[in-house]
Parts: sequence; structure tokens; C-alpha cells
Amino acid sequence: MTGRVDRTVRAGNQASSGELLELVRSGRATTRGALQQATGLSRATVGQRLDRLFRAGWLREGAGGPVDSPLGGRPSITLEFDDAHAVVLAADLDTRHGRAAVLTLTGEILAEKSGLLVVDEGPDAVLGELGRWFADLLVKAAKPADAVCGIGLAVPGPVDSDTGRVVQPPIMPGWDGYDIRGRLSRAFAEHAGAGAGAGAGAGAGAGAGTVSTRSGVPVPVLVDNDANLMAYGEQRTGYPDCSAFALVKVSTGIGAGMVVGGTIYRGIDGGAGDIGHIRVGADALCRCGSYGCLAAVASGGAVARRLAESGVAAASGSDVRDLLTSGHPEAMALAREAGRQVGDVLATVVTLLNPGVLMIAGDLAGTPFLTGVRELLYQRALPRSTAHLDVVTSRLGERAGLIGAGALVVEYLYAPERVEERLAALGV
Repeated sequence: MTGRVDRTVRAGNQASSGELLELVRSGRATTRGALQQATGLSRATVGQRLDRLFRAGWLREGAGGPVDSPLGGRPSITLEFDDAHAVVLAADLDTRHGRAAVLTLTGEILAEKSGLLVVDEGPDAVLGELGRWFADLLVKAAKPADAVCGIGLAVPGPVDSDTGRVVQPPIMPGWDGYDIRGRLSRAFAEHAGAGAGAGAGAGAGAGAGTVSTRSGVPVPVLVDNDANLMAYGEQRTGYPDCSAFALVKVSTGIGAGMVVGGTIYRGIDGGAGDIGHIRVGADALCRCGSYGCLAAVASGGAVARRLAESGVAAASGSDVRDLLTSGHPEAMALAREAGRQVGDVLATVVTLLNPGVLMIAGDLAGTPFLTGVRELLYQRALPRSTAHLDVVTSRLGERAGLIGAGALVVEYLYAPERVEERLAALGV
């Protein structure tokens, strides 16, 4: 699996089963001999700790046959992370649209659903409907509820990394401070047949709530900002060697996600990347209540309003996307103008972060908008800041948030310290 942060593995008898699994998953050590060499553990101790992983079903012998051992002697059997022992549920919410999927532990989508989900209808209704979607998707993928090891959710607002709750989201009325994890846990339990027991759980990274399946093993629910998870999914799958990656999502609103050193950068309380509310000197009223925000003049929603004022049927960023796809001239001109306004702000972002990749995603992520971004970005930023910068559009498209949410769950669950907790819960 690519794009994962290499964690330091303790030497000597301190290296745990979780740390051995991390070495195998990262590809740094894939035989018993290589694990001995990397950790300093004895052959017997490596065998004992690997046995726990085999009994849990998380490790398997590789299909490639024996390879030479780094310690000499007879060839060693390769070891692989067994990605078939569980699945992940993921969902990505936009303001008027949702997408959900069942994914393997390596990010392959087994079943997928998209449709109308309006965040303005409130968290109780939206998350309840997601629970129904998850139940339908498990049936479609021929997977039981017990196969689910975690749930990831992307939302269009800032998320507190400790609690998993959105904080003052400008385009999510009624969601501020709401217990998203608990409600989604209950919806999953109600509709997918998982056992009861939703709880607050111990927050880590993106904040994890839990629900227990029939096996009694907790299923974490992780919540993060949509641009963060899109950036995470895109960086891991397409740019794993990029140490500073930035993604800007331009849909109904505008937000940015950053992956630095293989890890999502969220700031102190989840507010990093909220560039849609940078003041740009205009007098347009933003949904946050302020005047002159970038999102008020350059988002998909802003372009839709300008089109509607001129008699073109457009109510949201997705409507603008459809007009751009059909080559509508006025939509294309306004998208290019919006790109220039966003590019002006991104000149500062690029100068501050110095990313290797700047990706444009969302409803407006097409040629007219990208052209406008490049015009102002390269004009305003110093050549030093853009000399090694690639400005690109999304590779994963509408699936980026799903892939990122799934990856976040997997990295959370199989972090070495959490492996030990989960093995103990399984009685292994």
C-alpha cells in the first residue's frame, strides 16, 4: 500500500505484533528473516507474534513462493497483508448529493451508490438515509455486517479532529456540534443488522466513534472534511512520493485539503484549508454571513447564481458542471473568471506551503477554470514557488472522497498501537 507514513519500529524485544504488521504492509520487511533483521527479535519471538496476526486473519503467506533470506540459510516464504478479511464502508456528502460505497482494505470499490442527499434537511435524516444505503450496499456486495471493520465519512465542513463533530460549518445548517459518529453508528446498526452499542469511543486523528457488530469487536466511525479526504485519496493513489500535496475543491463551496509527509494536515481544530472564506475585497454576501469571501464570488454556487441572474437554469455547482460539460459559453467564461479569482488566492497558498502538486477538483474542475487558475497563479507567485509545481486536475473524480475515507479508516485500524488493542479484543 502506498502513501503511508513509515513509522519507527522499536528494536529488540519491544517490537509488537502491530509493528511487525506495519513492516509487512509497508513492504519494508516481507519475510520472517527480514523481520528479524529489522527488529532484532529472535526467530521464535517473530514466529509467536506473527502467529497472532495469522490467527486474526490479517496476514497470509504470499503466492510468489520462497525467496532468499537476508540471514542466509533456506529460502523464506513471503508474507502479505490479507486484504480480504474485512471491508470498509465509506460515504462522501456534498450539499445536495451523496455517494457511498463498500471498499476492500486496499481501496477497491465493491459496491457503490449515489443520489440526492440534501444536507439542509439536517443530520438526523441524512445520516439515517446513509444507514439504509450502507445496508443495501452490503447486500449488493454480498458482505455481512460482521465483515465491516470501520466506517469513514467525508463532510463539506470543518471537523474537530478530537470529537469528529463539525464546527460552525457555513454550508451545513443544523450540523454544528452534532454527534455525527453516534447517529451514523446507530443508523448502521439499525439498517445493516449490526449489534447495538454505539458510543463515543476514543478519538484519534479524525475522531472515532464506535458501534459493535455481532462479533463484539468495535467498528470505528471516522469523520473528516471532504477536501481533506479527497486530498488523502488522491495523494495516496496517484502521488505517494509527493511530500507536500494540496487539493482545492471548488463545488457549491470552496475548500482545500493538504497532505504533508503522508499525513493530512488539519491545523489545531480542523480549520486548516478553509480558503473559501478568505476575504477578496468583493461585496457579495457569503453563506457564512460575511461579505467578500472567495466562496461568495468564485464557487460553483456563486457561478450558478450569476448564471441564474442572466436567465440560465442553474441552482448549484453540479448544474454548472453540467453546463460546462455541454460547452455552454457563458458558463465557461464565468468558470474561467472564477478560476482567476481562486488562482489569485492560491498564489499565497503555494508560496506558504510550497507543494509539489496542486490539484483542482470539484464541479468546476475543467479546462476553463484550470486555465484561469494558472493565469493568476503563475503571474502572482514567485517563480521559485512554482518551479517544481504541477497543477493538475483530479484523477479519481467523484470517488476521491470515498477512496480517502476508506484509506483513513484502514490507517487508523492498522496503526501498530491499535492493532494490539484489536487483537486483545479478538482474544488473540
